Amino acid sequence: MYKLSSTKLIIIASAMLVIFYNFAFFRNIFNIYPASPANYAFIASIACVLGCFVALLLALVDSRHTTKPVLIPIFLISSVASYFMDSYNIIIDSTMIQNAALTDIGEVTDLLNFKLALYFLLLGVLPSVFIYKAKLLYAPLKSGIITKLKFIVILLVIITSQLFIFSKSYASFFREHKQARYYTNPVTYLYAVEKYIKGSLAARNMPIESIGLDARIPVKDFHRELTILVIGETARADRFSLNGYERKTNPLLEKEDVISFTNMHSCGTSTAVSVPCMFSMYNKDDYDDEKGYSNENLLDVLKHAGVNVLWRDNNSDSKGVALRVQYEDYKSPQSNTQCDIECRDVGMLDGLQEYIDAHPQDDILIVLHQMGNHGPAYYKRYPKTFERFTPVCETSQLEQCSEEQINNAYDNVILYTDYFLSEVIGLLKQNSSTFETAMFYVSDHGESLGEKGVYLHGLPGFLAPEEQTHVASILWFGDNYDEIDTESVRLKTDRDYSHDNIFHTVLGLMEVNTELYNRDLDIIYSDM
Repeated sequence: MYKLSSTKLIIIASAMLVIFYNFAFFRNIFNIYPASPANYAFIASIACVLGCFVALLLALVDSRHTTKPVLIPIFLISSVASYFMDSYNIIIDSTMIQNAALTDIGEVTDLLNFKLALYFLLLGVLPSVFIYKAKLLYAPLKSGIITKLKFIVILLVIITSQLFIFSKSYASFFREHKQARYYTNPVTYLYAVEKYIKGSLAARNMPIESIGLDARIPVKDFHRELTILVIGETARADRFSLNGYERKTNPLLEKEDVISFTNMHSCGTSTAVSVPCMFSMYNKDDYDDEKGYSNENLLDVLKHAGVNVLWRDNNSDSKGVALRVQYEDYKSPQSNTQCDIECRDVGMLDGLQEYIDAHPQDDILIVLHQMGNHGPAYYKRYPKTFERFTPVCETSQLEQCSEEQINNAYDNVILYTDYFLSEVIGLLKQNSSTFETAMFYVSDHGESLGEKGVYLHGLPGFLAPEEQTHVASILWFGDNYDEIDTESVRLKTDRDYSHDNIFHTVLGLMEVNTELYNRDLDIIYSDM
């Protein structure tokens, strides 16, 4: 056991965190300020300010009973954060923390690999062992407080002096390069965790406000509605051959009378944001988690109108959307009969005809939440019989694969989604004699596949590239949907739409009357 003061430990820890845990941050810094004698001084200043700021945060929680319990988790978590930022160029903001909190064990397993284990061991476990074994020396209470205050003042003086000396450079950096600051480790994720916890606690204590209590199905509506709303996962619009992609990723849907919307954009860049948002009565600009948690959603409005609502999920869960309707989990062989290395989306169709037959008097909305293109293990998202594009990336460490391998694996999943949606249409066709049938497919968000060094999704909205927000969306109508002029709908396929349109389009499909309905936001009936 070795002895050192807690102040020295904080200085060592801060230096280590800046030097070894911020490769992604300094990679972005060097992209902004290329290595040259003219930039070296400012880059060194940035490193100094970051180190002092980290030390300041640690000094504020330094005490006989808190130093080790704070430092050890920081190093363990920072090692994992470093891996994801270094490997995928992602940002650990509050949305990413929300994604991590809401993920399931299957998604976590996809992310485990040797490189992550190495990061965790070398940057997490080893420093934690060093901290754990250190014997920290603390001065008597009065002198200890004085020493801490001196240390804090010194840190503040250094930070202030650096900001003053390089004032023009920092003014430009803070104003124009916000993206780079999101890669500071551990500062960004500590702030994100605090923000997420505060928001979650506030949301849980909020009563849920009912909406759409006036929702009704018109008495004159003699046709029952059967709509299947498919929530896709991570499907980019530019990878659908229906939208002009050169590869035949939609060979089956191209044989159906489907309408593909080429300019659909998502509310967020993650499932945890986009799914609640698309079912919310609020549009993207007005939506936040607090409103999502504290208000009923589209499914509740349909339920108030008397629609029979069923949610089947082959993803992590409904993100709170289906809490008050019938919910069925299809991620395990106990419920999903179509499972091999994982349970397949098409298994959600098993028993649906029996469910439809069991509700002979009801209008029915069925929501199918896909596993779809959930990354990074794209090669797991489809049966081997759908591996048409080869060679494929067969690891979750996408940085080890070529661009071709990643694209091939991703496109094979789109091919499987094509099959799944064609099966959904087949089921609806079986019921078109007794229902007005429709399928509405829309993905929750897109995916970066290595463009500009970025992988996966989840970047903050103001930084998110088109690949993460431009999503696939398709409509299909049965033959007896007489009141819909499909040719007029086809004329709108290139218009700009977003998840803001989902709420009102589904209300229109289900022919539900409510003051919440806005015809101008209904893709089908607007401007007709």
